[in-house]
Amino acid sequence: MTVRPNVRAMSGYVPGEQLNDPEIVKLNTNENPYPPSPRVFEAVRAALTPNSLRKYPQPLGDTFRKAAGRVLNVDPDGILIGNGSDDILTILTRAFVPEGGLIASPTPSYILYKSLAEIQGARFAAVPLTADWQPDADRWPRDAHLSFVPNPNSPSGTVIAAERLAALAGLVSPAPFVCDEAYADFADDNSLALLPSTPNLIVTRTMSKSYALAGIRFGFAVARPELVRELVKVKDSYNCDVLSLAAATAAIEDQDYFRHVCEKIRATRDRMTTDLTALGFEVTPSHANFVWCRRADRPLKSIYEALKSRKILVRYMSYAAGPVGHPEGSAYDGLRISVGTDTEIDQLCAALRTIL
Repeated sequence: MTVRPNVRAMSGYVPGEQLNDPEIVKLNTNENPYPPSPRVFEAVRAALTPNSLRKYPQPLGDTFRKAAGRVLNVDPDGILIGNGSDDILTILTRAFVPEGGLIASPTPSYILYKSLAEIQGARFAAVPLTADWQPDADRWPRDAHLSFVPNPNSPSGTVIAAERLAALAGLVSPAPFVCDEAYADFADDNSLALLPSTPNLIVTRTMSKSYALAGIRFGFAVARPELVRELVKVKDSYNCDVLSLAAATAAIEDQDYFRHVCEKIRATRDRMTTDLTALGFEVTPSHANFVWCRRADRPLKSIYEALKSRKILVRYMSYAAGPVGHPEGSAYDGLRISVGTDTEIDQLCAALRTIL
């Protein structure tokens, strides 16, 4: 069987560990530590009928799009649904990037962007972030067919101001500029307000983090309606099933519950930052539902392994290069730790005290 050479050569994206052990304290994949809105369970139960399951779902997710349009104050026709936001990123890559084309994104950042370029047979430009975790406009390739900029960034949890995003989008225009806002609900601002004045901007969102629907797999993009009409041609005909559409619609309609959970996560994030700093970690101020931790006095991977042996999972991440100012040619690594419940963070810090 012949596999395309670019696929055979690539390493592929490696997701965080998913261990089937109920005793694990799972702080490695940025899942929400709280359950979804009670309305989600009501909506899923209501959708479990013989008639709904035997028929295809809404191909464009019109019910969700109308609900999301009301909540986000955007045109529902400018919303594209996806099987998680990774599906949206794949659709965008397929739609805009020719074989041999160019995708640009910052580094250290979300490693899936590189995998998408490799699958497409495209080139990939990883642009080093500055020492204060900002994109370097001078280094950004003006000829990129597609630019991905996560905001907040992973693994750092840092944010880029709206005016800086708009300026960077202008540099690559008319090529599409994607602001990947998987974690924007935990930050103070987002880029949706830039859409009317930034014609090449596409904002992507996920329901996995702030809405606690990682197991459902639902994401969406917001862009100009005329662009969404073109992107619909690229997506799978029915890329979101009946249950995911019902769950996502119910979740986004319950904004009171959503805000309550986000406030709890932000409060625990602030406490985590204080506690981990007191334990000797260098913690980057985060605007997401995780924190990025480093230290110079001992190997970080050994700390990850010691936590894992105590049934606490965090994400050890290593990049070929770090932000500007990190020694060239040396790996840049750290621990990305998801915000859990207060009880889970107490367990984490207690374990770290014994390890350190």
